[in-house]
Amino acid sequence: MEIVYDGLIVGLLSTVIMTLFEIPFWKYWGITGILEWHENEVLVSKSIEKIRKIKYNKTNYSGIFLLHIINGSLAAIVFPFVFIFFKSIFKQDILFSIILGIIYGILLWLLTLYPIHKPITGLSIIGHPLGKGPMIISICGHLLYGITLGIFVYILI
Repeated sequence: MEIVYDGLIVGLLSTVIMTLFEIPFWKYWGITGILEWHENEVLVSKSIEKIRKIKYNKTNYSGIFLLHIINGSLAAIVFPFVFIFFKSIFKQDILFSIILGIIYGILLWLLTLYPIHKPITGLSIIGHPLGKGPMIISICGHLLYGITLGIFVYILI
């Protein structure tokens, strides 16, 4: 069970670092420029509308960041298990752990963000109104998330 807690902790830390990286781009583009935050904004607004049965037009930053932190923490639970599996097959050093984290971050982007962004927000990632920038920042954020996962898990396990 300790490994699950380790995953949550490294996920929390990695998500905070990813979020700090995304803040300057949010200041430049607004919420729609940060793909993950935009999805969370729509999900939070729809949830509030269902609960309160009113149209909700405000940006709920605490809800957006809470969802972002929860998603990143939960997504990381699997990574220590992946790390241990590959550690038993290959001799691992910090570089191998970072590469494994990068692959994990990219897979998360491909499997969880890319296919759901347009259905949730109505905006295409590839044909985004703000151009390719939001997609690039999102991928870079997930790379940073993966790198930090790799480093933290290597240190902890």
